[in-house]
Amino acid sequence: MSTPELEAKSRPSRRNGINTFEAILATTGELLAEVGFERLTTNLVCERAGLTPPALYRYFPNKYALLTELTRRLMDAQDEVVFAWVESGGAHWTTLSAAVESHIRLQKEIITVTRAFPGGLWILRAIRAMPPLQDVRVQSRTAVLDRIFAFRVKDGPPVDEERLKLSMRVSELMSYAAMEMLVEDPELDEDMVIEEVAWMIGRYHFDLPRRSQLSKD
Repeated sequence: MSTPELEAKSRPSRRNGINTFEAILATTGELLAEVGFERLTTNLVCERAGLTPPALYRYFPNKYALLTELTRRLMDAQDEVVFAWVESGGAHWTTLSAAVESHIRLQKEIITVTRAFPGGLWILRAIRAMPPLQDVRVQSRTAVLDRIFAFRVKDGPPVDEERLKLSMRVSELMSYAAMEMLVEDPELDEDMVIEEVAWMIGRYHFDLPRRSQLSKD
C-alpha cells in the first residue's frame, strides 16, 4: 500500500485563500469530534464547510494531510503552554511542594488546551495509530525537552546532563500518558490523576540532584 500524501499542497498568502484554508481545518476538527477519524472524509468536510472538492484539494490532497496539519497545530498549542510555564519559572522550585504544585498547574493547562482544540481527542488517537503523526509528536517533544533542558542546566541545581535528559524524557512520557488517559476517559477523577502524576514527577526531579551526586560517589 502506498503512503498517502501527508502535507498541505500549498499555503495561501491572500486573505480569501487564508480564510478558506482555516475554514477547512476548523471544519475538519469539528467533524473529527463528531464522527471520528475512520468516518471522516473530504466530502464530509466540503459539505459542512460549504466548499467544492476542488477548493479543498487545492490545499489538501486527502484527509491524512488535514490530520497532519491539525496534529502539528495541537502540538504547537501544547508546546506554547510549556514554554510559557518555563518562562514564568515553572521549572524552577526549591521545595518539593512547590515542584508538585508547579507540575499540577502545567498538567491542567495542557489538558485544558487539548480538550478545547477541535478534534483533540481523535488527534491523540490518530497519533498512536499513524507512525507519520508520531514523527510530528516527536518533533514537538524534542522542542519542549530542549527548552526545559537549557533552563535546568543554566538555572537548576547541578545534575549529570545525561541523567537529566533521561529524567526529562521519562517525565514527559508520564505526563503525556496521563493526559491521554484523562481525555480518553472523562469519568476519571481528573484532579486525582493530575495530583498523582505531579507527585511522581515532582518527587522524581526534586531528588534528582541528590541521586545524581550519589552515583558519582
